[in-house]
Amino acid sequence: MTDTDPPALPASVATGVEVIRSFVRTLPASPGVYRMIDAEGEVIYVGKARSLKARVTNYTRPEGNPIRIARMIAATASMEFVRTETESEALLLEANLIKRLRPRFNVLLRDDKSFPYILIATDHDAPELVKHRGSRRRPGHYFGPFASATAVGRTIAALQKAFLLRNCTASFYATRTRPCLQHQIKRCSAPCTGEISKEGYAQLVSDAREFLSGRSKVVQDHLATDMNAAAEALDFERAALLRDRLSALALIQSQGDATARTVEEADVFAIHHEGGQFCVQVFFFRAFQNWGNHAFRPRADQSLDDAEVLEAFITQFYEGRTPPRLVLLSHELSEHGLVEEALSSRAGHKVYVEVPRRGEKRDLVKHALDNAREALGRQLAEGQSQRALLEGVAEAFGLDDTPRRIEVYDNSHISGTNAVGAMIVAGAEGLSKKHYRTFNIKNTELTPGDDFGMMREVLTRRFSRLAAESAADAEDDATGMPDWPDLVLIDGGAGQLNAVLEVVRGLDLPREVMFVGIAKGEERDAGREKFFIDGRDAFMLPHRDPVLYYVQRLRDEAHRFAIGTHRARRKKDITKNPLDEIEGIGPARKRALLHHFGSAKAVSRASLSDLAGVPGVSRQMAQIVYDHFNKGG
Repeated sequence: MTDTDPPALPASVATGVEVIRSFVRTLPASPGVYRMIDAEGEVIYVGKARSLKARVTNYTRPEGNPIRIARMIAATASMEFVRTETESEALLLEANLIKRLRPRFNVLLRDDKSFPYILIATDHDAPELVKHRGSRRRPGHYFGPFASATAVGRTIAALQKAFLLRNCTASFYATRTRPCLQHQIKRCSAPCTGEISKEGYAQLVSDAREFLSGRSKVVQDHLATDMNAAAEALDFERAALLRDRLSALALIQSQGDATARTVEEADVFAIHHEGGQFCVQVFFFRAFQNWGNHAFRPRADQSLDDAEVLEAFITQFYEGRTPPRLVLLSHELSEHGLVEEALSSRAGHKVYVEVPRRGEKRDLVKHALDNAREALGRQLAEGQSQRALLEGVAEAFGLDDTPRRIEVYDNSHISGTNAVGAMIVAGAEGLSKKHYRTFNIKNTELTPGDDFGMMREVLTRRFSRLAAESAADAEDDATGMPDWPDLVLIDGGAGQLNAVLEVVRGLDLPREVMFVGIAKGEERDAGREKFFIDGRDAFMLPHRDPVLYYVQRLRDEAHRFAIGTHRARRKKDITKNPLDEIEGIGPARKRALLHHFGSAKAVSRASLSDLAGVPGVSRQMAQIVYDHFNKGG
C-alpha cells in the first residue's frame, strides 16, 4: 500500500459495504424508504430518500463517515425497500416504521404518551362533554391536546359551570326521571328530564365550541349582555346564574401559566442537550391559551446535532397525531420544506413550520427552551443521585453490579376478598410507572388471607411468563429498562422469602436474580426493618443510611400501588349492575329494563309476565332474567 492509497476498511465494514452494493444495482432513482437489517433479522435502521439509488450508494463509500454510520454499515446483512410516490410520503412512512420497529440506530421518541383531549360528543341528541384519549373514532368536536389529565379534569369542571353540559353516560341519561345531583349543584342543565329545551341545550353546546375554539370574547360578551338584560328585568336568579358562568370562564382563562396574544393555535418545540442526553420540551397553545407542556427525552446518538434530533423527533411525534396550523421550533431543520409538506399532508390543511426570530413567537420558543434546559438539568442531577443510591443498594445486598432494574412486590386484600398482587419497578431514572403491573389473585383454593399463597401465585405467574417471553438480556427499546430484574424486594420476612424461593427454584430461570425479604421492625417501626437473603443471616441497615430510606420509599410505593388497585377493584365490584351478569342482556335490553322498572332491584322483584311486557324483551329472554334472580325458587 502506498502513501496515497486510502486505509483499508475493517473487515466487518467491508462486508457490510458489499451487502449494500449488491442491492444498489436494482434500485430505482425514485423516492422511498429503506431498512437495514442485521444477521438476526432485526431492523437496525430505517431511512428515507429522495432517490433510493443515490442515497443507498452513499453507504458504499464509508470513508469519513461518523462511527455510528460505520457501525451501522458493519451490522448490515440485508436490506428492504419500499418505493413511494413523493418524498413527503417517504418521510411519513419512515416515521411510522421507526415508531413501530424501534431500530437501534435511529433517533427514538421515548415516553410516547397519549395526550388527553376534551370531546364534545355529537353521537347523541344531547351532546356530552368528556375527557378523551386514543383514536378519534367517536363523532364529535375534539379540543386539545392537554399536557395532563389533571388539566383536562380541571377545565371540564369549569366548563360544566360555564355551559351546563352533561357528562353522564348514555345509559344513565336514558334512565333519568328527575334531575340528578349535577343539576342541583348547577353543573348541568338537565336535558335528560326536559329542564331545558333541545334548542336551548344546542345553544349551550354552540357557546362551548366557540369558547374552546378561541372565540372567548364573543361568548363572554353574549353572556354579559344576557346577564344585564336579566338584571334589568328583575330576573335576579337568572342574572346570578349568568354571573357564575362568566366567573367560570374567567377561571379557565386564568389557569395557563403563559398566554399568547397573537398565537391562537400552535405547538412549540425546543431542544437542549447536555451530558450526552437530549431533552425536547413541547408546549401546546390552543385558543390563545397555554394548555400545558411535556418534556421528552429522545434516545439519540451523541454525534447527532440538535437540529437532526429535533427533525427526527417531530416526524415521529406527529405519527398518529394531528398537527396544528402552526409549529414553532428552536432550530432550523435541514429539510424544512419537506417536513412542512408532510405535516400538511397529515393534517389535511396547510401547516406552517417556523423558527421565529422576533416578537411573541420568539418569546414562546425561548420560554420552551429555558424549560428544556431546566428539565434536563434536573434529570441529570437526579440521575447522579439515583446512581449513587443504586451503587449503595449493590453494596448493601452484595450484588456484583449496580442494579438496572429493581422490582418490589406487595399484596392487598380485606379478609381475602378482592385480593390483588402489585409489582412496582425502579431503575436508573427512578420509578418506572410504565412497567408497573397488577395481578388479580385467581386461585380459588387459597385460604382467605393466605399472604404466602398469594405471593407464590404472583411470582409464579410473573417469572414463568418472563422466562417464556424474554431473553436474559432483553430490554425495552423505548426506555432502555431491562426485562429481567437484578433485585427483587418482597414485603415480608423469612416466611415470604422462602415461599418465593420455592417458586423460583421450580422455574429454572435462565439468569440469576437476587431476592430479598423486608420485615417491618418491632411495632412496625420504620427504620428497624430486617432484611433476609438466602444463605445469609438476617441483618439491618444503619438507621440514617440513605439506602435504607430508598428501600423504604420503594416498599411504601409498592404498598400504595397495591392498596390503590385493591380499592379500585372493590369499588368496581360494589358498583357492578346485577344485570351485567345475565348472558344475553346487552346495553339495549339493559336500558329497556331499567327504563321500565327504574332500578336493577325492581327488575329482580318483577314477575315473569311483567318482564315479558317490556318492549324489546322476548318471552324467552324474560324467562332467562327471571330464572337468574329466582334460582332458589
